[in-house]
Amino acid sequence: MTSISLPDLLFSQGFGTRRICAGLVQQGWVKCDRGQGLEAIDDSLTIEPSDGMHFQVQGVDWQYHAKAYVLLHKPAGTECSHKPSAWPSVYSLLPSPLRQRPAKTGLQGVQAVGRLDQDTTGMLLLSDDGQFIHRMSSPKHHVPKVYELVTEDPLNEQVVQQLLQGVVLNDDPKPVKAAACALTGSHQMQLTLTEGKYHQVKRMLGAVGHKVVGLHRSRIGGMGLPTDLAPGQWRWLSAEDLLLLR
Repeated sequence: MTSISLPDLLFSQGFGTRRICAGLVQQGWVKCDRGQGLEAIDDSLTIEPSDGMHFQVQGVDWQYHAKAYVLLHKPAGTECSHKPSAWPSVYSLLPSPLRQRPAKTGLQGVQAVGRLDQDTTGMLLLSDDGQFIHRMSSPKHHVPKVYELVTEDPLNEQVVQQLLQGVVLNDDPKPVKAAACALTGSHQMQLTLTEGKYHQVKRMLGAVGHKVVGLHRSRIGGMGLPTDLAPGQWRWLSAEDLLLLR
C-alpha cells in the first residue's frame, strides 16, 4: 500500500475533515504504533498503513481498516436508517468514526447490509464496501439467512410444508419459498431464506395464517451470531468471519 500522511490516515478512518485530522496530529492527540509501540508522529512523516495497525486518537484505541466490515447485534426498538422515523437508529450504536468514514458515493460511513424491522433482533452486517454489500444482499448470490421466530398461535408440520413449497405474497405473483424450515417448539420455528423482500418473514407466515410476535436473525452464510456479543454491541469482522459469510 502507498504511504500516506497521518492526517490522511485519520481522514480515511472517519475522524473528521482533513483539516480537523491535521489539527489532532499537530496538537499531539494522535499516537501510532509502527511496530515499536505507540508514539507521537509528526504530521510531515508518512505511514504505510496495514489492516489492524494500532493507533490512538485522544486516548481512544483504534485499528486501521482499509475497508470496514462490522457485525452488530441489533437490539429491538431500533431502526436500520440514518433518518429514523420513530425509534433510535442502529447507527447511533456505532462509534462516530464508523459513521463518518468518507465514501466516493453520496452515502457517508458504513451502511447496513439489508434491513431488519425495528422489533427484529440479531445479526446485522455493516460495511463501506459496496461490492460486499451487494454480494451479501443480492438474491442472485443466494446467501442463506436464518431466522428464529415465535408466532401467536401454535404451528404444525403443514405450515412447514407450505413454506417449503412456496407461498404467494400480495405484491408478487411468483411463489416465495423457504430454503429450509423446521419447528423448534409449539409456537417456534427456524426459517432460512436466500432473498430479502420487505417484511418477508412476517408476510410469509401471514400468508399461511400466522402472526409473528418475535423475530431474531441468528445466522448469515456460515457464520452464527457470537454468544458473547450482547444486544447493542458491535465488533470488527475478522478474515475468518468473512470467509464464513461468503
